[in-house]
Amino acid sequence: MAKINQMTLKFYWQHLKRYSGLGLTMFFATIGASLVNVITPLYFKRFFDILGNAGMSKAAASALISILITIACWECLSWLFWRISTFSASRFQAKVIADLGNTCFQYIHRHSFAFFNNNFVGSLVKKVNRFTRAFEGIADRMVYDILQLIVKVIAILVVLFLTNALLGLGLIIWVVVFLSVNWLFIRYKLRYDLERSEADSKLTGILADTITNNLNVKLFNGYKKECGSYHKANDHLAKLRLFTWNLGNWFEATQGFLTIILELGSFYVGIKLWQVGKFSIGDFFLLQSYIFVVILSIWNFGRVLQRVYEDLAEAEEMTEVLDTPHEIVDTPNATKLEVKQGEIEYFKVDFNYHETRPILRDFNLHIKPGEKIALVGPSGAGKTTVIKLLMRLYELSGGQILIDKQRIDKVTLESLWENVSLVPQDPILFHRTLKENIRYGKFSAKDEEVYEAAKMAYCHDFISGLSEGYETYVGERGIKLSGGERQRVAIARAILRNAPILVLDEATSSLDSESEKAIQHGLENLMMNKTVIVIAHRLSTIMKMDRIVVIDQGGVIESGTHDELLAKRNGTYKKLWQLQAGGFIK
Repeated sequence: MAKINQMTLKFYWQHLKRYSGLGLTMFFATIGASLVNVITPLYFKRFFDILGNAGMSKAAASALISILITIACWECLSWLFWRISTFSASRFQAKVIADLGNTCFQYIHRHSFAFFNNNFVGSLVKKVNRFTRAFEGIADRMVYDILQLIVKVIAILVVLFLTNALLGLGLIIWVVVFLSVNWLFIRYKLRYDLERSEADSKLTGILADTITNNLNVKLFNGYKKECGSYHKANDHLAKLRLFTWNLGNWFEATQGFLTIILELGSFYVGIKLWQVGKFSIGDFFLLQSYIFVVILSIWNFGRVLQRVYEDLAEAEEMTEVLDTPHEIVDTPNATKLEVKQGEIEYFKVDFNYHETRPILRDFNLHIKPGEKIALVGPSGAGKTTVIKLLMRLYELSGGQILIDKQRIDKVTLESLWENVSLVPQDPILFHRTLKENIRYGKFSAKDEEVYEAAKMAYCHDFISGLSEGYETYVGERGIKLSGGERQRVAIARAILRNAPILVLDEATSSLDSESEKAIQHGLENLMMNKTVIVIAHRLSTIMKMDRIVVIDQGGVIESGTHDELLAKRNGTYKKLWQLQAGGFIK
């Protein structure tokens, strides 16, 4: 835990030092204001000493007014320091929080495809928000609580020592005892705060997962089961909350007892000193003012320290994400991929999921420039994996993949993805307008290019029929569109991208026969002068491919044209074709 806290503070320090000027301004202005707050009671001491000792003379009244004017000057100076501090803090924190948010956004999106498969979306969003909010909380508490406490207590101890060494020594002992109790309690409570934070994240993950799968919850009668799981997790969180809150209540009770001892004890010493003429009415006022400041500051210190640790606990999960190295990164001296022909070669490729589930073994496949191939085979054979490896969404366990003789692990990821267009089986759209979703294929595209791509993908007509047209928002993940409509938008996006390598992963699986027939011409235009890899379970859609590659048991078992594969007496492709076209084989 201590290591995580150090890393969190290190991340924060790396960002806040960029604005050191604002930070130092806030720091010194706060110190100035805190010192003025300690100096002002000294003038009130003189005020009450004159009030108690002098008669109702004109000279005494003049002296009192003079002191009030001096106090007013100090208060104005304090007001000025606080204004400088607060305005500097607002600007400082706004800039640092924005930078932290940018860093989290950039770092998360550089994580691998597998990382996002293993983390809930809602949980990641919450981690980012907690991380930035934690900085705001820690910054406020360090400057406006802990820094003030240090300055005020040190200044007060100096003044009390100069007034009476016994009072100063007594206050030092009390402060040490009080802070030690705070420290020990907070260290004890911290582990339960962390457990509560983890339980909160787990509860959020359950909520996000069930909301995403709300249709499954309904259709598979999972309502009672999911409610039970959520209630169980929520009850566990409630128990942890109650326990930590009760710990806080006991802690406050201990603090209250120690403050009673300080207040009564210091006044007892003051009375003894007054009896021997070493303490005045003004000294009593000064003592009461300082005790009030010390108690308030120290009392808050316990809560502040708790809040700081809670903030660090809140930031812990995002710190772990930021400290987790990216699984797939550009290699040192990676070059930009240059695709002039579109030749693809898989050479002795091995791949395992989690090192325990072998998918591909000594997989070899050569795709000629401009060749259009289809990958077929039973479910789980590794067809989609072949595509994901081409786009380097996973790292190979062994072997090489080359595009135009360039190893994809030696080129930059951005240049690799720039040269490959993917139309996935289940396209997910941004909750943005249709125009923005299509333009995602080419950010610089003009409106006319977007419309032309939509026409080629046969989605222009249905878009034009919407009340908002191309400015229609599609909802989260494109939920406002049908599956076929989402797929046509994804095809339009790929047409606009116009990359030299095209991958169609069940690109027409959500279309009815009529829509699929209508879109075939658009796909033919899209595939012109490109190297194309198509995955399709519906074999009728791949009959015209240059070559059909059958994958099973981690490798290529058949390869040829549709007619060549049908000519094989006991071929796997022939059996698959007969299953779809002629019924089940006995």
